Amino acid sequence: MDGNGRWAKKRHLPRVVGHERGVEAVRKLVRAAREMGLEALTLYAFSTENWRRPEDEVSALMGLLKRYILADLEEFVANNVRLRIIGDYSILASDIVALLDDALARTAGNNGTTLVVALNYGSQDEIARAATRAAAKGPITPETIEAELDTAGLPALDLLIRTSGEVRLSNFLLWQAAYTEMVFTDVLWPDFTPAHLEAALAEFAQRERRYGGR
Repeated sequence: MDGNGRWAKKRHLPRVVGHERGVEAVRKLVRAAREMGLEALTLYAFSTENWRRPEDEVSALMGLLKRYILADLEEFVANNVRLRIIGDYSILASDIVALLDDALARTAGNNGTTLVVALNYGSQDEIARAATRAAAKGPITPETIEAELDTAGLPALDLLIRTSGEVRLSNFLLWQAAYTEMVFTDVLWPDFTPAHLEAALAEFAQRERRYGGR
């Protein structure tokens, strides 16, 4: 979900306004994903590298996270959405951790769309942690590492979309993206709509996936 800051800059607005509009885009996309029947939707919300941003911006992002959980949790419960977190969210502020723990517990029994939120997430860190746990249990193989990833138990990653014209993975789901189809769009995240998601899914549907075969 890239481009919040640039969206705000183009309009001569504070970066936090771009993040606020980005949250509104998230809310629309999550509802659309449920209506489209998507099995899972993963959003890269806060990376391990994002701690390098100015303190006031990090604080604003954490405040938006709290507001989003408080505003939409009841909707998740009512609409059978299951929340899942990848990354180590335990180091966040205690009130945010408590909110997330409550949201995870209250939606654990839901079996509709799974909303996966990456918080304090970096794929290289995830792979290192998974390999360490796998090694402690026995021989390291692709299967034993995969079983220890933060995404264990989730559906395979079929499509990865990156907004704002950036064409790189930025330490996101590197292991999971081995055979993932990718769509890169110039649309800034606050302007990304359900219609853009539908267009990306339509493009995905036209692709032939060979997984290294002919």
